[in-house]
Amino acid sequence: MRLPAIRSFHRFVMRERILELGRRTRIMGILNVTPDSFYDGGRCADPSMALDQALCMVQQGVDLIDVGGESTRPGSMQVDDQEEMQRVLPIIERLCESCPVPISIDTSKAQVAEEALKAGAVLVNDVTGLTGDEHMLDVVLSRDAGLCIMHIQGRPRTMQENPCYGDVFQEVQQFLLSQAKTAVERGLPEDHILLDPGIGFGKTLEHNLTLMARCGELGEGRFPVLIGPSRKSFIGVLLDLPVEQRLEGTLGAVVASAARGAHLVRVHDVQAARQALDVADSILGCAMETGG
Repeated sequence: MRLPAIRSFHRFVMRERILELGRRTRIMGILNVTPDSFYDGGRCADPSMALDQALCMVQQGVDLIDVGGESTRPGSMQVDDQEEMQRVLPIIERLCESCPVPISIDTSKAQVAEEALKAGAVLVNDVTGLTGDEHMLDVVLSRDAGLCIMHIQGRPRTMQENPCYGDVFQEVQQFLLSQAKTAVERGLPEDHILLDPGIGFGKTLEHNLTLMARCGELGEGRFPVLIGPSRKSFIGVLLDLPVEQRLEGTLGAVVASAARGAHLVRVHDVQAARQALDVADSILGCAMETGG
């Protein structure tokens, strides 16, 4: 039985940078410059180490690099604006001088986003979906930046205590489309918006599986979709493995999400994901050409 060709085609704009989405699954590489992220905390805190890691990801086929200065793992504590900026700005400045791919800032704070965009970032990846800081959309609009709107139930410190939905797909989709509509009404072009259902952010195993299985429907053909399953706890639940041993499970989630309509995936392991997706995209492209 052939999978349906359900991935839509988009031109995703981030200031002067453009990504064509739909024919090839794009990869957002994770560059955490935090001491406490769940998998790679502390590995890239030094700007030189972060630059080396970023250039390595470029060689491995990354399309975007997402820089984060505050952990959003379950139970994590917030850091203040100044601390977050001290972590991310030196690295973003160096990346924008040396790295050929677009740079994203992973933050829910408007001031951090503004300074990161001044330093050369072109995309704001907001895990709160514009609910964490009332000024975030103003910053995005003022800089003509791209915007990734993510869904989260609760906040990182408490989000996994008791995730509860009536219909998880309907509620997540409604939130994402509503936030996107608000951004468009305020003046952000549709082609600047990316949607992320927030895998692992206030969701149970079943919630995560449902959202990935139906990810191609989330944007209703109007907005591209990002899926971020990399080494997350739902993989550990399914395979009974610690975070260090979840690469193969991550690749399964990445390929399945691409087959179900995801335009981009956010991962720690770029080379492995690129190889798996090159094969998957070849098969999916054949199915699309033959109408399967």
